[in-house]
Amino acid sequence: MSFTHIPFAEGEAKLSWQGLCAAFEAGHKLPKAEIGDTFLYRDPDTLLSRSAWIDGMGIAVKSATIFPGNPTKGDPMINGAVCLYGDGDGTLEALIDFHLVTKWKTAGDSLFAATKLARPDSREILIVGAGTVGRNLFAAYSSAFPEARFTVWNRTTKNAEAMVADCPGLRVAEDLETAVRGADIVTSATMSTEPVLRGEWFQPGQHIDLIGAYRPDMREVDDAGLQRARVFVDSYDTTVDHIGEIKIPLASGAISRDHLLADYYTLDAFTRQSDDDITLFKNGGGAHLDLMTSRYILDAWQAAA
Repeated sequence: MSFTHIPFAEGEAKLSWQGLCAAFEAGHKLPKAEIGDTFLYRDPDTLLSRSAWIDGMGIAVKSATIFPGNPTKGDPMINGAVCLYGDGDGTLEALIDFHLVTKWKTAGDSLFAATKLARPDSREILIVGAGTVGRNLFAAYSSAFPEARFTVWNRTTKNAEAMVADCPGLRVAEDLETAVRGADIVTSATMSTEPVLRGEWFQPGQHIDLIGAYRPDMREVDDAGLQRARVFVDSYDTTVDHIGEIKIPLASGAISRDHLLADYYTLDAFTRQSDDDITLFKNGGGAHLDLMTSRYILDAWQAAA
C-alpha cells in the first residue's frame, strides 16, 4: 500500500487561505458529515481521536497525544497526525501532519465566517490573545483584508509585544475596552473561563469572532454580547451542547435556541442584514472541518506535484 506523507513546512507552502475557504464552501454542499470523538486517558496523558466521514469526500481520523510532562524534557506536549482515507474504497490516501491541519482548520474556520459576515470594508481588526492561534489569525485575516490595520491585546503585555515582533505591522492595544470599541472585527482566541469581552462595548457594524472556548466551562463573551448580536456557529452539533460559550447562556435562559441563526450547513443564511448589524460567530471546530482541510491539503499537494 502506498500513500502520500505531507509534513508541515512542505505542505503549508502549497496552501492559500482563499483556497481553503473555497474548500469549506464546497464541502458543506455535500451530505452532512458523520462525526465522532473518542478519548483515552492515562493520567495525566490523553489520546484524542476525532473522526469524520463525508459521503463524496472520504474519511479522516485526526489523532493527538497530549503529554503534559513532555515540555520539561524538551519535547512537544502535543503530537499527532491525520489519516485521510478514500471515499470509494476506504484505502489510506495520505498521512498529514497534525499541526498543519489544526492550524489551517482553526484559523480558516474563522476566516470563512468573516468573509460571509464581516463588512468587506473592515479596516480595524483586533486580535485578543497573543498565542499561536493569534498569530495564525493574523496571517489568515491579512489575506482577506489586506488593507486592514491590526492590533493585539493580551493579558500579559510582554506576550503581545513578542507577537508584534513576529507579525510586521501589528500594534499592541493597551486597553481592551477601547480597542474593542474601535474595531471593525474582533477575533478572540483566549483560554478564558470568564468572559473577557463585554457586550456593552460592541458597536454597530462589528463582527465578533470567538475561537478560544472549547470546553463546557469556557466563555469569552458575556450574555449581553450574545443578546446584542446576530449569532452564527460553524456546526450546531459541535457547539450547542459542548461549548460553554453557547451551552451556558442557553441553560440560563439568557438566549434561546432560535437565537442561533445558522450553521455552515445553511450557508445561504450566513449574511448580515445591514451595515449596522453586530454579527457574532462561534468557531467550534469539529472533525468534519479537519476532513475538509485535509482533503484540500492533499489536493493542493497533488496539484503542485
